[in-house]
Amino acid sequence: MGIRLPSAISSAMQNLKKQPFQGRNQSTVPKGHVAVYVGEFQWKRFIVPISYLNHPCFQDLLNQAEEEFGFNHPMGAITIPCKEDEFIDLTSRFLAL
Repeated sequence: MGIRLPSAISSAMQNLKKQPFQGRNQSTVPKGHVAVYVGEFQWKRFIVPISYLNHPCFQDLLNQAEEEFGFNHPMGAITIPCKEDEFIDLTSRFLAL
């Protein structure tokens, strides 16, 4: 017996490509996407469509990142200080719109 995810969440999980931080070639970001690091204590790398950057909720996350890190991101890329599950939940809603 498995757990069935609603189709929007399932689609979001396919669109968000979680990649391990270590041992991953940093240049493997497909055209039209951007890599972001998400987490509070341990960072996870996600590849998201650049269209997410225009979404008001994602812009709120970017503003939080700017407040916390300024333009000096510790991972060398956009680092978003929020919980991984909250990030997935938020971005899964982008597809439902």
